[in-house]
Amino acid sequence: MQPASETRIRVVLVDDHLLVRRGFRRMLEDDPRIEVVAEAGDGQEAVDLVLALRPDVVVMDFALPSMNGAVATRRIVRDAPEIAVLILSMHAEASYVRNCLDAGAKGYLLKNAMDLELVEAVKQLAAGEQVLDPRLALPAAGEPAAARALSDRELEVLQLIVAGKSNKDIALVLGLSPNTVAVHRANIMEALHLHNTAELVVYAIRNGLVSIA
Repeated sequence: MQPASETRIRVVLVDDHLLVRRGFRRMLEDDPRIEVVAEAGDGQEAVDLVLALRPDVVVMDFALPSMNGAVATRRIVRDAPEIAVLILSMHAEASYVRNCLDAGAKGYLLKNAMDLELVEAVKQLAAGEQVLDPRLALPAAGEPAAARALSDRELEVLQLIVAGKSNKDIALVLGLSPNTVAVHRANIMEALHLHNTAELVVYAIRNGLVSIA
């Protein structure tokens, strides 16, 4: 039998609230098989850390600033498909679950999960299993996800549109020209078959394409 130090599950924690991360870290490290190797407070930082450290499991909040957990997961899984991502979310709706699973997440737990549920979920993901909270409204098999129609950049732009940012503001945040942002906005509308910003905001929130505070 190998020593515990050789079989520990390496975890990166992602949540924009320091106290929440501290609580999750305490839960996880109470189990001697789990080691939290790093923490991140936003989606881009998470992607950079995870791809540098290559942990076994990422525990990822869905509602992150600028880049939500589904977009961050898609980027991680694209470059490191062996890493298992567990999404923690306040949302039980099928559209949120489907978007995260389509992004490559291997697990989805509601954020009020009990301590033992989180620890057990991390162990199951590390063992190659999928974990879905039994309280979820699961999507029907084969149900299409709107996020498939949008690129990572378009999802970033959409997040900022929903936050009420103008094209100029979005351009500053993402390092783009306002004209490029306008093109992204038009492409998003066309891909989702929508006609104005109000429709777009409602659709994005209802379908779990963005994180909301």
